[in-house]
Amino acid sequence: MSFHLARFFLQFGISSRTASINSSSGYYHLLFNPNKRKFTATAIPTAQKSSKEELLVVVGGGAAGVYGAIRAKTLAPNLDVLVVEKGNPLSKVKISGGGRCNVTNGHCSDIKILAEQYPRGHREFKGSFFEMHGPADTMSWFTDHGVALKIEEDGRVFPTSNSSSSVIDCLLSEAKHRGVSLQTRKVVSSASVEAGGKFLLKLEKRTVSFVENVKADYLLITSGSSQQGHSLAAQLGHSIVDPVPSLFTFKIADSGLAELSGVTFPKEVLIDIKFQVGPMLITHWGLSGPVILRLSAWGARDLFSSGYKGTLTVDFVPDFHIEDMKSILNRHKHKYAGLIGDALWASISNNSIVSIAHLLKHCAFEVTGKGQYKDEFVTAGDLFEHNGKQEMCTPFLCRRGNVPYSQTFQVLNVDGVTGGFNFQNAWSGGYIAGTSIGELAAEATLEEGIL
Repeated sequence: MSFHLARFFLQFGISSRTASINSSSGYYHLLFNPNKRKFTATAIPTAQKSSKEELLVVVGGGAAGVYGAIRAKTLAPNLDVLVVEKGNPLSKVKISGGGRCNVTNGHCSDIKILAEQYPRGHREFKGSFFEMHGPADTMSWFTDHGVALKIEEDGRVFPTSNSSSSVIDCLLSEAKHRGVSLQTRKVVSSASVEAGGKFLLKLEKRTVSFVENVKADYLLITSGSSQQGHSLAAQLGHSIVDPVPSLFTFKIADSGLAELSGVTFPKEVLIDIKFQVGPMLITHWGLSGPVILRLSAWGARDLFSSGYKGTLTVDFVPDFHIEDMKSILNRHKHKYAGLIGDALWASISNNSIVSIAHLLKHCAFEVTGKGQYKDEFVTAGDLFEHNGKQEMCTPFLCRRGNVPYSQTFQVLNVDGVTGGFNFQNAWSGGYIAGTSIGELAAEATLEEGIL
């Protein structure tokens, strides 16, 4: 579907402008000022050139934040852009894909198919979101900026260097080239809106007692699953539903399964809950692999509600009907009966053959919890309360009470399955947010020149 927020008005000095927007949902949180006035701030960023220039503050130096900052600065060179990151920039980019960085997925050119890879957000993504910046656009951007890419058999796209450093170096180099300022080991601890419409932000050092007050014209929150983004959104008047983990493994208390640790089913198995199909891995604590991660994403809220306990049914041979399996087992029994001494297969009764066939088609495991061996990359949010009803805000402008124009992505209900889809959502959302801010900032600069 596509949301239409067709008209809004921005005041530029004594004149006004009308903009028309047509898009769908995103994955970060953007707030910016409808009242265009000259920038004033405590501790002006190093990129600041004059008091008339405006400031964009990006909360979070991950994939979406850096990509969006670059896009905004590209369109509005006179816009000051400050990225505030509490840790190391692009840290998830560094460790994703086993250190190779799964940039995107190259097998989903159809937007409807692409949208279905997002358990929360798939309805909204069937609009124009990926049309504005999809996987092909992402691959072109990185290729044009010197990162050679390859598409693997399953559709995942990696740099040919097989190193996430290629992606990180590219992004940080382009950000520096464009004049984006990056400050690390800081957090934006609070945000409020002044009477004049600017955002008053409080920045704090993580290691020392240091507080910095900054006034910003635009605020882009790309904090991902961090509670920091949820807190800031709540401070600015948004209702937040607590997020829950997504993309995790299952703990299974089964001694027989533990003995099979390391065994993989590389082709496909069928998980009966929500009918997920894909490769599976048996671990010493339970079950993992793409099919389990997909299931954890699509069932994130239900699994959370159940305390991560329940029965998981696996079909180990989804390509075969149960009657076919009975026939295969019987043929195997007769073929090998005379070749193995006392003939273990020959001693199997017909009833046992039926039981084995049923077990292969409907093998039940008791799930006792979710894997704790690594932090989840992704969390599942929920829908955003807007104008008294639950809906997802578009990646452009919308109105909520007396709060200035807002845009919400990474603190909301969009998360993807594995395979490069979460990064693609970050690139798309960051690009769209950066484009929206950049175009407005460029227009504001033009208005200043005219006036």
